[in-house]
Amino acid sequence: MIAAQAKLVYHLNKYYNEKCQARKAAIAKTIREVCKVVSDVLKEVEVQEPRFISSLNEMDNRYEGLEVISPTEFEVVLYLNQMGVFNFVDDGSLPGCAVLKLSDGRKRSMSLWVEFITASGYLSARKIRSRFQTLVAQAVDKCSYRDVVKMVADTSEVKLRIRDRDRYVVQITPAFKCTGIWPRSAAHWPLPHIPWPGPNRVAEVKAEGFNLLSKECHSLAGKQSSAESDAWVLQFAEAENRLQMGGCRKKCLSILKTLRDRHLELPGQPLNNYHMKTLVSYECEKHPRESDWDESCLGDRLNGILLQLISCLQCRRCPHYFLPNLDLFQGKPHSALENAAKQTWRLAREILTNPKSLEKL
Repeated sequence: MIAAQAKLVYHLNKYYNEKCQARKAAIAKTIREVCKVVSDVLKEVEVQEPRFISSLNEMDNRYEGLEVISPTEFEVVLYLNQMGVFNFVDDGSLPGCAVLKLSDGRKRSMSLWVEFITASGYLSARKIRSRFQTLVAQAVDKCSYRDVVKMVADTSEVKLRIRDRDRYVVQITPAFKCTGIWPRSAAHWPLPHIPWPGPNRVAEVKAEGFNLLSKECHSLAGKQSSAESDAWVLQFAEAENRLQMGGCRKKCLSILKTLRDRHLELPGQPLNNYHMKTLVSYECEKHPRESDWDESCLGDRLNGILLQLISCLQCRRCPHYFLPNLDLFQGKPHSALENAAKQTWRLAREILTNPKSLEKL
């Protein structure tokens, strides 16, 4: 049994060193190309409208606020200034979302974003995004990369298609960074009976806070009341990254992303990197001891996550880690989820019964 485990870990490490590292290098190269174009567009936006200041800065070889959705899809979060005069309200009525409401009507004129405040005192995510979209469209026409970049039409999101390869899509999302507070809808975390991640890490994560993004929220699809279209989407990227430090967690996630890119990029797009990241967090809860994430346990952890993924796909539900009322499979076609379950099962069986097959996967 131990020999079989060691064999699987050996092949997984080989897979990581060859396939995953090659994937990382290729994505890093793409990110540099993409960020050159995005930075140029955002510079033009800032000239027209100084309230939208680019926050796309490179630090330690990574760009703050840039998320890789897939090797050809990226999201850049543009952090806005001054949220001060608003109260953050998440009463659970909008799963995965919250609203920003003026703390006092008299403060309306004190806000940097005064013309985006609705009559009932909400700072409208949709209105800010609409203004930003207009500015980006103008900037695309003026920027020095105008021959290779164009706006994606038919969406309220701000998306650029970078055309020199005609396949990179970058979404630029206005956002507020919220530090020092924690959403009520995530108040159940951490679960009291689970020793992971420990009080110090919990304090770090909660201090790190979360982001409020101006983007379309799938859980609100079809609901059109004004508060909903003004709502902001909760995002916990930095908190999740901090939780997944240490042991073989990052390596495990990297292998999962590589397997997804190569074998689970399916019609209907049932699975993305974020599903993998979410399941790694759940696996950390199931295996709370640091020794469970030793390099020698890599095979067990990967196998556990793939089986959990199959279970989620078959139940057609994948709860968000911090906001369990939010289903990350919402809106995905059932046939696409069934197809993904079959493919993941094939993959898991192959890796477990014949680790050497990783050479071909």
